[in-house]
Amino acid sequence: MTVCATDDKPREPRRRVRRRVLLASVAGCAVLGGMLVLLPREQAAPPAPDPGARALAAVTSGVPAALPDLEVLVGEHERRVRKRPGDAEAWAVLGAARVEQGLRLADPAYWPRAEKALRTSLKVRAEGNAPALRGLAALANARRDFAEARKWGEAARKLEPKRWTTYPLLIEASAGLGDDEETGKLLERLKKLRSGPAVMARAAAVYRDRGWREDAAAKLADAASAAGEPAERAAYLERAGQLAWERGDREDALRHFQEAVRVDPDQRAAQAGQGRVLAALGRTTEALSAYRVALAKRPRPEYALELGELYESLGLKQAAGVQYGVLRERVRAAAAHGGDESLVLGRFEADHGDASDAVRRLREVWERQPSTEVADALGWALHRAGEHEEALPFAVRATEGTKGGGVRSALYVFHRGMIERSLERYGSARRHLKEALQINPWFSPLRVPQTKTALARLGEPSVQAGPEAR
Repeated sequence: MTVCATDDKPREPRRRVRRRVLLASVAGCAVLGGMLVLLPREQAAPPAPDPGARALAAVTSGVPAALPDLEVLVGEHERRVRKRPGDAEAWAVLGAARVEQGLRLADPAYWPRAEKALRTSLKVRAEGNAPALRGLAALANARRDFAEARKWGEAARKLEPKRWTTYPLLIEASAGLGDDEETGKLLERLKKLRSGPAVMARAAAVYRDRGWREDAAAKLADAASAAGEPAERAAYLERAGQLAWERGDREDALRHFQEAVRVDPDQRAAQAGQGRVLAALGRTTEALSAYRVALAKRPRPEYALELGELYESLGLKQAAGVQYGVLRERVRAAAAHGGDESLVLGRFEADHGDASDAVRRLREVWERQPSTEVADALGWALHRAGEHEEALPFAVRATEGTKGGGVRSALYVFHRGMIERSLERYGSARRHLKEALQINPWFSPLRVPQTKTALARLGEPSVQAGPEAR
């Protein structure tokens, strides 16, 4: 009994210890459970949108879409309208997607098909069909029919005055019509309705036209950083590269163009931009290759003109002639499908063909599109045709900010300087020719040597010369 009494005494404390441990374990589990309830549950990432959905989001927002995605979207909506020919929305999306395809591929054969789809949408639903009206405005801008684009855009705005995607279309149309005041008003309205990369990029284009390069570059940098899809980001990078090129920063321009192509291999405007910059860097073989790739995938007549002039600067006149033939063919193709490439054809004729024909064409363009770029082209064509006095006001319009020509373009300033030289306004000519080289010392493989030769012949003003000579 004594032994039993002795053994029982230590067992009681052990039971109490076990009980405390058990209670502590239960309490700990309760606390841990509460913490787990409070912590957010790990959620699976939402599935990535399919190509058609990505393209749909881009097209309906007025931003660049990837070419493979566009093909999927077009295919889906072609099948949809075959099954439901009364689906006005599907017809409008199909038309807008074909406009974007035509722009990305520089293929005017898409314009009639886009127009048919958009007009079918309007036929199916004649009232309140703002998407079809916006699609027709985008198509008219693509064809460079800016008056028509403004008409369709205003009709869409009347239906949906707070729909922000209408305003970039109207801004593009107003800029093409040379209506700088209206362009500014539309931009302010757009910025009140919406922020984001597409609006930043549109603002950058307006700032560039006003000569506000730093503001334009900052907006494009922000737009590229905030862009959602690679095709959109690449488009903004290409525009940033173009801005860098215009100010003569070859290395920065090349970085932007190369990054744009890396992000979106179908970004052929950036490929052509690489050709432009590589030529200026003396990397001629690479430049020729970049231009050829750009033209193979996106045969813009401007690229053919640039490549032709590069060949001409190298003394390869036969190769240049081939590219000038490509230019003419692309202009004809555009005209056959309702497009208007008279501006680039007029520029070509002024320098490489019939200057009188260039004047005739560009006068007609000026009546439809009295913009800065048309003022420059018409002024230069008049000069090349021997009409120097008539040419000068157009050159002033293209280069004076107070006249609407806020763009700081080395080519435009070169044109003005050469016109002034022909009019024996040697002081102004000297100033503007020097300014062209200051803006961009590599602006053209053909015009830069001409600028330097003209300056050498003008020489420096004498000490006795008046202010005009300086």
